[in-house]
Amino acid sequence: MPDLRKDPITGRWVIISTDRARRPADFTREAVVAQGSRYCPFCAGHESKTPPEVLAYRSSGGINGEGWSLRVVPNKFPALRVEGELDRQGEGLYDHMNGVGAHEVIIESPDHLASLATISDKQVADVFFAFRDRILDLQKDPRLRYVLVFKNHGAAAGASLEHPHSQLIALPVVPKRVQEELDGAMRYFQFRERCIFCDILQQELLTQDRIIFETDHFLVVAPYASRFPFETWIVPRKHHSHFALADAPTIHNLGWVMRTVLRKIDKALEYPPYNAIIHTAPVQDALLDHYHWHIEIIPKLTKVAGFEWGTGFYINPTPPEEAARFLREIGLP
Repeated sequence: MPDLRKDPITGRWVIISTDRARRPADFTREAVVAQGSRYCPFCAGHESKTPPEVLAYRSSGGINGEGWSLRVVPNKFPALRVEGELDRQGEGLYDHMNGVGAHEVIIESPDHLASLATISDKQVADVFFAFRDRILDLQKDPRLRYVLVFKNHGAAAGASLEHPHSQLIALPVVPKRVQEELDGAMRYFQFRERCIFCDILQQELLTQDRIIFETDHFLVVAPYASRFPFETWIVPRKHHSHFALADAPTIHNLGWVMRTVLRKIDKALEYPPYNAIIHTAPVQDALLDHYHWHIEIIPKLTKVAGFEWGTGFYINPTPPEEAARFLREIGLP
């Protein structure tokens, strides 16, 4: 019998299609295997092919030169630009403003063939430190209200270049999906005077059914109302609304946690494309008692089609309890 589940945060419904439950081997996907390219603008030695860096971690060399382990550069084809004024206007019932913001690329490693699953824990932690550094810098601009950090891994997940990289887009508005999550968390807080994410952590620790693994700093779970097969959340144990305020020990542990999750996903699902998104509070907001930052990782194993677009429901053919068990039991060398 299919199982209808309601997301406790957003109120979104998901159909867990248990009648056609699918195991890892049942999915057809294109494995993400980097081929290499001597023309890649993100590779070491090609620094002149990108816009000037806004941040870099390096052990030798000069600005915009070699010797780096991570670089952050403006996107050459930005969705939004930092120059200009918002110039908000209305035309009858329509609203518009200038496309002010920022669009940056975090080049995670000089090695074209690397991935977050194959570089060291420290290198993965450095990627998160770079996210933190850039958010803290961009939030100084009062025009910017939200900074979205995300990773598209593999062409099927939207990556246009195979060199390991993430993206950051700073926006002058809070995105609708983020606002829905904030509003749902606020409704719960107003009713119970507790953070819903903190309560989810307690519920998952109590049942143990959807926990993949845990550390002193994080719980890694398959969410109860998973929209997609093998959807995975990384949730800090300690309540905090803003990712950019995470301390150094938390980020160092996050490097190990993220790399471990991705290694498990790669081994279980044979190197699938995926999207990873940091969910955090708007940058101009004070600390929020009702919201809790976290990371969502979504392997690209199914397609969103007419039913999903028409209803807002998702159909997930793999129960999160089964996905958690598979990932939990995956042994790593």
